[in-house]
Amino acid sequence: MTPLPYRIPQGSSPDRFPAVDSALVEPNGLLAVGGDLTPARLLNAYRRGIFPWFNDDRCIMWWSPDPRAVLFPHLVKVSHSLRKTLRQGRFQVTANKAFEEVIVGCAAPRRDQHGTWITQEMMAAYCRLHSFGYAHSIECWNGARLAGGVYGVVLGKVFFGESMFSRERDASKVALAHLCRADIQMIDCQIPNVHLSRMGALEVGRRRFISLLDRWCDTASASLSGIGTWESP
Repeated sequence: MTPLPYRIPQGSSPDRFPAVDSALVEPNGLLAVGGDLTPARLLNAYRRGIFPWFNDDRCIMWWSPDPRAVLFPHLVKVSHSLRKTLRQGRFQVTANKAFEEVIVGCAAPRRDQHGTWITQEMMAAYCRLHSFGYAHSIECWNGARLAGGVYGVVLGKVFFGESMFSRERDASKVALAHLCRADIQMIDCQIPNVHLSRMGALEVGRRRFISLLDRWCDTASASLSGIGTWESP
């Protein structure tokens, strides 16, 4: 019999989650369904290594995959072509100047996709988190045009990356490279993929990932000030 994920009771406490070790093996990391996207529940989820991911036609689904894709800023690989783009200064990078525009850009369907997992409900939830100072965006501009960006949640020295987009070549990579120069220790990329591996993302086991959250999430919040400057290391 196929195991079922835990169902979060309606109206339950925002910290009501099962132990992450109980997540399903297939699909990898599916932990629970139900609940809501209130700021308190989202913050409780991220602190425990859990994130929401679902489509419009499904209930809220919570995940804690094993392994986890993680970028450690000091180990990020900047390719020769990307380094050249950074040195040219063609793009200007800012933080938290256009959060809603970034999340709308991330929600736009890709060429090879139909629809988006960033639903209206998700957008509203992260805009609320942004208003409370927990969700942040990194914007990449070409003049007055938003060329790309990244958004996610910051707890302590950890940036939980949610999504990124590009309207011009390398724009999201430029935003990510600048993010790696901020006052953070780890970027959670959630699911491994080839693009992230090329930039130096590592696959970290769930228990190790949780231990890193315990180490870095409860420290003073990372500062994104000065993220727009780039000096070659």
